[in-house]
Amino acid sequence: MKRNYRYIILSVLVGLIVVAYWMLFADFSLKKDAYIFVDADDTADSVYVKLDRVAAPGHFLSFKTLSAVMGYRKHIRHGRYTLTGVGTLQLFRNMRNGKQGPVAFVVPIVRTSNDLAGKLGQSFETDSATFARAFHDPAFCAKYGVDTATIIALFIPNTYELYWSTTPEQLMTRMKKEYDNYWTPKRKALAKKNGLTPLQVMTLASIVEQETNDNKEKPMVAGMYLNRYKKGMRLQADPTVKYATGKFYLHRIAGDILFTDSPYNTYKYAGFPPGPICIPSIASIKSVLNYAHHNYFYMCAKEDFSGSHNFAETYEEHQVNAQKYAEALNARGIK
Repeated sequence: MKRNYRYIILSVLVGLIVVAYWMLFADFSLKKDAYIFVDADDTADSVYVKLDRVAAPGHFLSFKTLSAVMGYRKHIRHGRYTLTGVGTLQLFRNMRNGKQGPVAFVVPIVRTSNDLAGKLGQSFETDSATFARAFHDPAFCAKYGVDTATIIALFIPNTYELYWSTTPEQLMTRMKKEYDNYWTPKRKALAKKNGLTPLQVMTLASIVEQETNDNKEKPMVAGMYLNRYKKGMRLQADPTVKYATGKFYLHRIAGDILFTDSPYNTYKYAGFPPGPICIPSIASIKSVLNYAHHNYFYMCAKEDFSGSHNFAETYEEHQVNAQKYAEALNARGIK
């Protein structure tokens, strides 16, 4: 009888240990890619509500027990915390100490700083309106050596690990660091050899980006614009007119729209626009640094709508190419 009693006690203790281990170290959430977002104004009670929605059975109770014992109410750290693959004890430690799981932010190829702000607002705690205000604030931009027209040039396309609670200041400090790291002495030397500053490279690359999706053709396009630029000709880049007017849907750039009074309109004003007309891809940046050397001064979209271009050395040749494209548009009823 005494022996059975000991066996029962031992079995209960082992069971309790197993349950305790499971509640403390097994995955807190059974959901794939589960996170909890703790806002700056959250209280312990509001955090509990959020956790209760995603916790595996029994784990929420163990989290509340740990919170009561360890005084979580006085140590709430806002941020984005990963629940999947993390036990209750580790989750509690992470949340109490503010150890967030990183957000993998992919720099998007967008046209305007407002578009960029919208993407950022979807990925971080700070809303898009706050990011947009920062990008349009001359004093804010000046901290990073740029202005409101060139701030998007600091976003070198890549995937960056950042925290959900990242502020506009923290974001731009990181982007400026990545920009400086990208512009190595070798790349700066290439830009200088081409008669350009890094910011001018980014601006021309953005035009190339909007002209063609064909990475193999991009050095040709870059070379054509550099030929015009070095000869003192206006760039006359259709994408800059679209940017100046906000009419990105246009297929034909002709008529009164060419006289739009905007520093971004390269039909009206010589040289480069004030800043990039989009965030250019790495391929477009490389195409400017390593542009194709040729004698072309004109280009026009091919009449087969392949996305590629016909290049020409003379205006007369260009007119022939332009007529082919116009006829192809007419045949398809595209205005």
